[in-house]
Amino acid sequence: MTDGPTPRGAKDRPLPIREERLAAVGRRHRAPRSERNPLRAGLRLERMPDPAAIVLFGATGDLAHRKVLPALYQLWRSALLPLDVRIVAVGRRPYDDTTFRADIHDAVTAHARVQPVDEETWATFAERLEYLRGDFDSDATFDDLAGRLDAIDREHGTLGNRLFYLATQSSAFVPIVRQLGRVGLDREVTGDGWRRIVIEKPFGRDLDSAQRLNREVAKVFREEQVYRIDHYLGKETVRNLLVFRFANLIWEPLWNRRYVDHVQITVAESLGVERRGAFYEETGATRDILQNHLLQLLALVAMEPPATFDANALRDEKVKVLRAIVPLTAAGVARDVVRGQYDAGWVAGEPVPAYRAEPQVDPESETETFVAARLTIDDWRWAGVPFYLRTGKRLPKRATEIAIVFRDVPHALFRGQASEPEPDLLALRIQPDEGILLRFGAKIPGLDVDVRAVNMDFGYGSSFSVDSPDAYETLMLDALLGDQSLFTRADEVEEAWRVVTPIVEAWVAGAPPEFPDYAAGTWGPEAADSLLARDGRRWRRI
Repeated sequence: MTDGPTPRGAKDRPLPIREERLAAVGRRHRAPRSERNPLRAGLRLERMPDPAAIVLFGATGDLAHRKVLPALYQLWRSALLPLDVRIVAVGRRPYDDTTFRADIHDAVTAHARVQPVDEETWATFAERLEYLRGDFDSDATFDDLAGRLDAIDREHGTLGNRLFYLATQSSAFVPIVRQLGRVGLDREVTGDGWRRIVIEKPFGRDLDSAQRLNREVAKVFREEQVYRIDHYLGKETVRNLLVFRFANLIWEPLWNRRYVDHVQITVAESLGVERRGAFYEETGATRDILQNHLLQLLALVAMEPPATFDANALRDEKVKVLRAIVPLTAAGVARDVVRGQYDAGWVAGEPVPAYRAEPQVDPESETETFVAARLTIDDWRWAGVPFYLRTGKRLPKRATEIAIVFRDVPHALFRGQASEPEPDLLALRIQPDEGILLRFGAKIPGLDVDVRAVNMDFGYGSSFSVDSPDAYETLMLDALLGDQSLFTRADEVEEAWRVVTPIVEAWVAGAPPEFPDYAAGTWGPEAADSLLARDGRRWRRI
């Protein structure tokens, strides 16, 4: 299953071990069932999951088309899905298997990471796609699903292993979970395979709703079966943050309040709400990004080294960080949190409308499209070090970055400079130009002793010359393998809401905001700059 012609003489050369195994799995993709025994005889990739049926709820929706199904196709193309895999798509649209497969072919053509689509590979993947039409609150839908899955086990050897993926609106989570419990699709019986459920964000709208949702899920599934997905945790550079911190001793002595002045975490988007105005009106930047992505990045930066590299050890340390974040009072929200909403402006040289002029948005909307916050962590390592978090739509560029800004030297030995040297800085770029930048002072060549900041810049693309997997590829594969390391636990979700809920409640109880308060194409409202300026700091220019 290689792309392009085979180099002359290549068939005479032995393949490297990984390529040989990939080729073997690729050949088995097209082999009849009677010839598939080698897969169970040990000829399998280290990351090859067990045979399974994947049930995708909301399969006709935007998320499934843009992310989930292209990721599954890419895993199949990379020989990282077992031959005995079936995907049952559940949706309300009047499709059958043929029309659904044609629809998903278009989605994969538009969104798959590797292009063009390999039609031979697609054909074998499409054979494993089937469609079940039904409503998520209908008993008949789930009765049919249970029967369909039993038949798949018998006919395709999926061994009772089932992964349920909820790519639906959050209002459908509880009805689907209850129905799965009603028909017994949650139950794991010895020798009858595993059952797991992946739940998309938003996981609740505040602390109370998140707790209620956790209770409803826990009535049906054990915590070990639940995979709450935050796709940022599947990004290659986010995962590398753990390696950067804990596989390199050089940073650990500096990673604390003694040497770090402050931390900035930015998730910037140049796009507006696109066609998701109704969704964004219910969510806003605080629920959409701050509660999950930003707090997850903060936890990874601030966590202590885990005892082992397993799911619970990692998540235990993240939960400790979230619990140590100092709660915000109403006065604290007014002082340390800034919200904004974009007005008309220019992005990438093109005029763009105000948020209130977007489709499906209230013309007098009070929904925030920007939020910045100053948080502190009350623990031994980080006491007194402010963490500045910001996210917004219609900012000048798309960028996600973690910036560790170090303290000034205690004694300014090189005085009388033409300009004040910038503090040392370590920046971890999550997207789009993945890499790590280290800024430090160096002498400018010449007779005088002049100091200027210089950069050492590491880029993933130039250093490894490989195409990183999409976050959804990583997370789908981990869910099939039963690895919860990159998924959030129930208590982790609730602790994040404990931080964010007082912010939302203070805004609801307070005076209406003076929106819009920043032009599209700028870095947010002036109050966000003042948030740092009062501490004698400023946002890093990205």
